[in-house]
Parts: sequence; C-alpha cells; structure tokens
Amino acid sequence: MKAEIHPKYYADAKVICACGNSWTTGSTKAEIRVDICSNCHPFYTGEQRIVDTEGQVDRFYKRLEVRTEYKKTRDAAQAAKTSPTRPLAEFELTKKTLEAYKAAGLETAGQFIEKLQEGDAALLALDGVGRKGLADTKKALKRAGFALPESAEAEPEAEAAE
Repeated sequence: MKAEIHPKYYADAKVICACGNSWTTGSTKAEIRVDICSNCHPFYTGEQRIVDTEGQVDRFYKRLEVRTEYKKTRDAAQAAKTSPTRPLAEFELTKKTLEAYKAAGLETAGQFIEKLQEGDAALLALDGVGRKGLADTKKALKRAGFALPESAEAEPEAEAAE
C-alpha cells in the first residue's frame, strides 16, 4: 500500500439533515450535510409528501396547467361551433335552400333542429325545400357536430324509396 495517497478518515464524522436530525458515522469528511434522512423521508414516515430535488413536479404542474387551458379553449370553440344560435348561412348551403329556410323563419341551427323534430315531412312541406337541400343541411349539421333527432337520422332518399 502506498503512503500519503489515501484521504484522512474521520471515525466520528457528523451527519446533519435539513430536518435537524444528526448522527455520527465514519467518513472522509468531518461534516456531511444531507437534505433528507430516514427520520423525514416519506417512505419511512408514511406521510404523503413529494420530494422534488430537480423541479420535476413543478414542470409537471406547468404542463398540466397548459393542457387544462388548451382543453378549455378547445371545448369553448366546440361549444361555439355547435351553438343553437349559429346561423344556417355558415353551413355552406345553396342560396335557394337558405332563402327557403329564411322565408319559413328558420335562420339558426336551433330553429332548424326544432322543426326537424316534427319530422322530415314538416321541412319538405316548406316552399322551396327539396329532398337534396334537406339532406345537404342534415349532413352539414352532422359535420359541425350537432346531434340530430333520431327520426331525422334516416336520409330522405331512403324514405322516398319506401
């Protein structure tokens, strides 16, 4: 064994934890300071506490907050997209169909859906509304995310075949 290459060994080195606990042990340093020990570690104490030394928890909560904000804005945009007050003119329908709905007093998606609950025949009875215009309107509302009444789910072409 070579002389003068080994560090000095302290048989009674003092270990001090951030919680205030201290004990002695053997070490190459006279005093050791630690952040956590068996007296304050959550595994040994049974206490629910997060030990975060590198900011991982804070970064997680920031990402979670960003995700929550994103979901709120996405849900608000979807709600605006499926609002019953949304004008039928926004659904890229033909001019003839839009004018027929307007003449009948149906200017919003909500009004159209209310009338649709009476059945397809109630809409087809309106002047200027044909099967193609009705089918196009239903498809446009479905694409936008509107829930149509179950009786209105069947295409008008299928009913005409019966």
